[in-house]
Amino acid sequence: QRSGQRLTPQRMAIAEVLARSPKQASAQELYDRVRRKHPYIGRATVFRSLDMLVQAGLAQRLERPGHVSAYVWCEPGHHHHLICTSCGNVEELDEKAVAPLAEAIVRTRGFRVDHAALDFYGICRACRS
Repeated sequence: QRSGQRLTPQRMAIAEVLARSPKQASAQELYDRVRRKHPYIGRATVFRSLDMLVQAGLAQRLERPGHVSAYVWCEPGHHHHLICTSCGNVEELDEKAVAPLAEAIVRTRGFRVDHAALDFYGICRACRS
């Protein structure tokens, strides 16, 4: 509700499904999961709700080259992820790991960073084993 939007039961269900998802999920995957509890929900409602969650800072849209976009749940603030291109697992990267880069940008470019989202794509440890 912090973005000024009403929190409908459908939007709450979409947010809950996304928040509980251990991996990135496409809008279609989320739609399929939400329909189990809300069989009459429309695909457009899911897309609009995802856009609203992204705007509110509660979800992040991940661009996947060669694939449709995916979404992950996130708390407000800076978001950095390690994304496995093999299994789809998404791991949140600690802000401390990226802080030196942001500090260097401020120091060398004089640029004030208000928001940052950095995603690293590769193969996770489990898939490499």
